[in-house]
Amino acid sequence: MMKAIDLFNALGDRFRNFGNDAESQRVIDEACRANEWFTPHEIRRAVTAIADRMLRRDALETWLSGYPVPVAAPRRVLVIMAGNIPLVGFFDLLCVVASGHRCLVKPSAKDSVLIRHTVELLRTIDLDVAIEFYDGSSPVDAVIATGSNNARRAFRCRYAGTPTLLRGHRQSVAVLSGSETPEQLAGLADDIWAYSGLGCRSVSRLFLPEGFRLRLTMPPMNPKFRNDYLRTRALLTMTGWPFFDLGCAVAVEQEEFPASLSLLACTYYRDLSQVGTWLADHDQELQCVVSECIAHSRRTGFGCAQSPALTDWPDDLDTMAWLTEQVN
Repeated sequence: MMKAIDLFNALGDRFRNFGNDAESQRVIDEACRANEWFTPHEIRRAVTAIADRMLRRDALETWLSGYPVPVAAPRRVLVIMAGNIPLVGFFDLLCVVASGHRCLVKPSAKDSVLIRHTVELLRTIDLDVAIEFYDGSSPVDAVIATGSNNARRAFRCRYAGTPTLLRGHRQSVAVLSGSETPEQLAGLADDIWAYSGLGCRSVSRLFLPEGFRLRLTMPPMNPKFRNDYLRTRALLTMTGWPFFDLGCAVAVEQEEFPASLSLLACTYYRDLSQVGTWLADHDQELQCVVSECIAHSRRTGFGCAQSPALTDWPDDLDTMAWLTEQVN
């Protein structure tokens, strides 16, 4: 099999042309029909982010230099993928193949079109690439699975006795100082509403200094998101709950993460130490923290939450370390 760096660097070259030819445009159209939350713009955005942030030779070389790859004893690793945003399961596939294991792929029905197309592209680069689609009965040596917290509990029971890396539901927050530039606020809007706010890296709760007046400009939204906004706004109006209308979303002052996609929770603070304490107490619930004014191990800059790099591990779990140290 081709070396992982050569393989995925070549995939990156193909991804950079994605959407510019008839075949990839057909794939985009089919993926949008299979999942009405997907849009052509956001599919191209996801593919471009992967190509630029993960599939460049220099980034791959630096990343893999820290691990003993390929592993001496390759195993069959099942990857059960989520499908909430385009190609959200790709990173696990990359990790398994790059570590030297064989990847058994179980895509979500919501994102199977893009995942299958990606595997086909990899096979055109290297016919012997160590990837196959899981048939539901083949033996597996290890499992990586992403889903809801309920799904995680089910995976834990189903694969008891098998090495597992299981991820559940997490959410992301932003902490503002009140002195953010218009460019940073534009980036924050992207952190909140890219992919209709469906990803774990989508910011759904803001920590704001007392007296701060929120002003955000939303990007064009999926019609399904707008329907959610209309329902949410109507419910808040009927119940008399105070809210600030952002045009296609509503912001409310509350201490909990919002239950609706179009609802943005705002919490006002007097001192950043209050926020720091909250972040420490709720770390297991958080995927990333968007901020320039507070420290956090998974902090990212404004406008960067939706474009993770190779070491922005989901749920703060080093997937490559697990694959090379515990799967043997």
